[in-house]
Amino acid sequence: MNQHFDIVVVGAGPAGLNAAQAAGRAGATVAVLDDNPRAGGQIWRQGPGHPPQVPLQGLLATLKMQTNVTLMPSTRVIAPLPRRGLLLESAEPGGVSISYGQLILATGARERLLPFAGWTLPGVTGAGALQALIKGGMPVRGERIVIAGSGPLLIAALATARAAGAQVVAVVEQAPSFEVARFGISLLAEPAKLRQAVTMTRGFAGVRYWTGSIVRQALGDGRVERVTIQRGRRQLTLACDRIACGYGLVPNTTLAQALGCAINEAGQIVVDSEQRTSVDGVLAAGECTGIGGAELAGVEGEIAGLCASGTLGTLVSEVATNRSSANPVALHTQRARWQRFATRVETAFALQAAARTPPDDATLLCRCEDVSVGEVRAWPDWREAKLHTRCGMGACQGRICGAAAGLYFGWQAAAPRPPFSPAQIGTLMGAGAEAPPTE
Repeated sequence: MNQHFDIVVVGAGPAGLNAAQAAGRAGATVAVLDDNPRAGGQIWRQGPGHPPQVPLQGLLATLKMQTNVTLMPSTRVIAPLPRRGLLLESAEPGGVSISYGQLILATGARERLLPFAGWTLPGVTGAGALQALIKGGMPVRGERIVIAGSGPLLIAALATARAAGAQVVAVVEQAPSFEVARFGISLLAEPAKLRQAVTMTRGFAGVRYWTGSIVRQALGDGRVERVTIQRGRRQLTLACDRIACGYGLVPNTTLAQALGCAINEAGQIVVDSEQRTSVDGVLAAGECTGIGGAELAGVEGEIAGLCASGTLGTLVSEVATNRSSANPVALHTQRARWQRFATRVETAFALQAAARTPPDDATLLCRCEDVSVGEVRAWPDWREAKLHTRCGMGACQGRICGAAAGLYFGWQAAAPRPPFSPAQIGTLMGAGAEAPPTE
């Protein structure tokens, strides 16, 4: 089945939904793709006992009234096609090809997982993954959980775990206490963020919050039972049932790279002031252009939607002549504000030497193919390591071990090649068919 849309948005988080709403408001035909069954992305993830949050409710209600906007959940992009086309796969058998006039990448970010001894034991997850599992219905009531890594995501995981009845015995933050304290003080300039932080932490009542600390080892017979934590020169062991460990986020740029979009040294899609990438007809917004939170993603998404629909320049002109109440200048002001906040977060929670140092050579780096740190370290770059050890050739296609190797060894990951995820044979056969027509 071939379909054409004026604008295709990949990702249904804050950036994608705001982009779709802005473009739909301008009258464009819009398709919003997301590989999750429900819209919202990680930040607004829905699930049993977790109904849509208020911002998401408002966006979905608006989009429901925009008959020119089509939501396509449980849909993955398998490969780009010629003439501005995409090969998609959903729960239905066979692939679907669509074409677009403009493409907005709102592909978000994925969690950075860094290996440590015992990280393959059942009961070890990412911090964001713990949130997703709980919202998906996984029971954790009464479980003793250690949340570790770095950044605000740890606090969000703390709040989700507590609300589900878990006992969070410690939050282990690698950033030094001075930087964390300075960041906390900076929240006085953002009262809404400060209130949110206090609500989520409850002042850390009943929880150890250890800064300058890092998980060294998970221990247990068949699953997690204990965790060893390095605090300065001391090592402490805590009894626990689960470890959730995530070291911030990594922009998800797979599709952007495959399309030829410029990526900067930080691994972010490069965009201009109107969210346009280096590839004509392709825009990007949200965490794939830099980690900044829901507020920044939403503003960037709206700017991208207006730009893709061709209305941003018109609005600027109308505001200048007092013929429009809409003010795109305000959007740029908001974006600058939240970009400054994102910079403060990045500075406060920058990974320190302890987190950036590879674990022992015997520790598995690639869980999919059982390849150790030592085996990978023996090679000069990611390509050679992949060819000789099969690291990065498993189900996750190097998304986890590749990010860790990049941090530890300074390697550039190889450009992604389609299919971007495991796909049905019938879907792949569709890639060889005639590309979808454009209108």
